[in-house]
Amino acid sequence: MEPIRLNKFLSEQGICSRREADRLIKAGAVTIDGRTAVMGEKVSGRERIVCGGKAVGSGVGGRKAGPVLLAVNKPRGVVCTTSDKDRATNVVEMVGYPERIYPIGRLDKDSEGLLLMTNQGELANRIMHAGYLHEKEYLVTVDAPYSEEFLKRMQEGVELKELGETTRPCRVKAEGKCTFRIVLTQGLNRQIRRMCETLGFRVVGLKRVRIMNIRLGRLKAGDFRRVTPSEWEELVRELV
Repeated sequence: MEPIRLNKFLSEQGICSRREADRLIKAGAVTIDGRTAVMGEKVSGRERIVCGGKAVGSGVGGRKAGPVLLAVNKPRGVVCTTSDKDRATNVVEMVGYPERIYPIGRLDKDSEGLLLMTNQGELANRIMHAGYLHEKEYLVTVDAPYSEEFLKRMQEGVELKELGETTRPCRVKAEGKCTFRIVLTQGLNRQIRRMCETLGFRVVGLKRVRIMNIRLGRLKAGDFRRVTPSEWEELVRELV
């Protein structure tokens, strides 16, 4: 094949997203023919490429796995990164899927609900890219009853001074005295928790119930399912 950037190669091999590949390359976790890889270099796939101690690609007789896209119900207490300092269970270990897969984006340790996992790097990049305005829906419970003014301010956008950002306008709907539904089109770090804290509330429960057209439904905590062909087709149409 024509040489391509190393981060794209790792993504297409189902190792991780391009963003995560860049992080691994910077950390010195990727080697090419025995030497440490550097950012921006290109590969043909015939090299001996090792990522995180595991060989990748046809240069070592590897094979490219078929496309996988899973809907996972991540429980609270499970993390989406392998570098968690308190040694919490990792979602990849929890799922135990026979192919190498990784989460598309993240849910923080104290949050639960829908997480998509795949071996398709380009798909992951397009879903995560904030510029595409893809919807994610959450059910949120705060520590005290809120007012209509609170919902209005959440919907119009909240200034997060610690991030130097004002959140995009979003849809918010009351679901109870302390619970509401929110649909976001961006994914700032701990965004919903920060928005609520800025307005004087603490989040005590946060569950993601939808990513674009994929819904959590009745999937039990800790379980996963393959995304159906019709769901996949609709997802791809939305990504165009």
